[in-house]
Amino acid sequence: MLNRVVVAPSGFKESLSAEAAADAIAAGVRRVLPGAYIDLVPLVDGGEGTALALAAATGGRIVTTAATGPVGETIAAHFALLGGGDTAVVEMAAVAGLSLVPHGLRDPGATTTYGVGELIRAALDTGVRRVLVGCGDSGTSDGGAGALQALGARLLDAEGRELPHGGRELTRLHRIDPTGLDPRLTEVELLVACNPYNVLCGERGVARVFGPQKGATPAQVEELSAALENWAFVLTRDAAVPDSDLRSGPGTGASGGLGAGLAALGARLLPRFEVLLDHLDLDARLARADLVVTAEGALDHQTPRGKVPAEVARRAKLHGRPVLALAGTLGEGAGDVPGVDACHGILPAPMELAEALLRASELLTDATERALRMIVLGTRLPVQAEVSGTQRPSSVR
Repeated sequence: MLNRVVVAPSGFKESLSAEAAADAIAAGVRRVLPGAYIDLVPLVDGGEGTALALAAATGGRIVTTAATGPVGETIAAHFALLGGGDTAVVEMAAVAGLSLVPHGLRDPGATTTYGVGELIRAALDTGVRRVLVGCGDSGTSDGGAGALQALGARLLDAEGRELPHGGRELTRLHRIDPTGLDPRLTEVELLVACNPYNVLCGERGVARVFGPQKGATPAQVEELSAALENWAFVLTRDAAVPDSDLRSGPGTGASGGLGAGLAALGARLLPRFEVLLDHLDLDARLARADLVVTAEGALDHQTPRGKVPAEVARRAKLHGRPVLALAGTLGEGAGDVPGVDACHGILPAPMELAEALLRASELLTDATERALRMIVLGTRLPVQAEVSGTQRPSSVR
């Protein structure tokens, strides 16, 4: 009955890429359904692996270059040129991602998106007409200030001195001088693939929601929130395109506020799946599935707010397909993700995080096997016949 399985996971942060997760799930499926056709659709959400995945899907190529990393050192980074040559994909995680921030230096008030601006400049050097910036897996919370500095904007304090890098420095921002911005920015279409639920400021602002995940203490969260409030005010006054809502507009909080910084330059902030998944023909592949398996590092109440499993489930249900979701951890709300018919955690027993990250591929394969065996068992159970229009009571509780 299960002849075609679509495997459509996201990556597991700091552990498995989307491709590695798909391969691990496929190995588990083959243990149970050796004759099934497995359609691997590793999904990207703008974070790690986005440039590589879209280059591969479109027959494009990866361009490597040196750029400034999130803690200020020069690193090897990359962007993609998609097939056709007129679109570049800048994956912010490739130059300012959390995985690039050493654990001992995880202070989102100090990290910078300067390298993102350098990658955009490098992409412009190729002559493309469109630059797509993928947001996700960031290790920064500077509102995109660093990126704007790399693109030629000057961020000045009350004495007219240039601000150093880092989100906390934005509390001292007095004025932005945009006159030095790269003029080529007005000649290209700048798109940002982001989670529209992420906003820059307020109670659900990016510093409060994601700051702790990036290493911020409660005091630093409040410091960053105040800094980004000032950033939104000055950026809107001195540099933004007319009628921009940089404080609470959809997507402005993407990647630590990079969405707001780029929106000030006229970038269009677009729901990431509308931008990214069209290249993968996902809907047609889901329509042909007997079972859809998706996965992410954590399944919880945040999942419906723009995460890969929720989007896969939503699209699968348009075609009436059953969905199994696997996750490293199952948190509050894991069983309430719309469209997900069943969820399963991959840990067979309590273990240290370091061990779970190291064994993630093995654990995901084994968990897939366990879940699939239960599904196959369910297909073999006798179906209760209806008698006189009512269903017989089951003896199984």
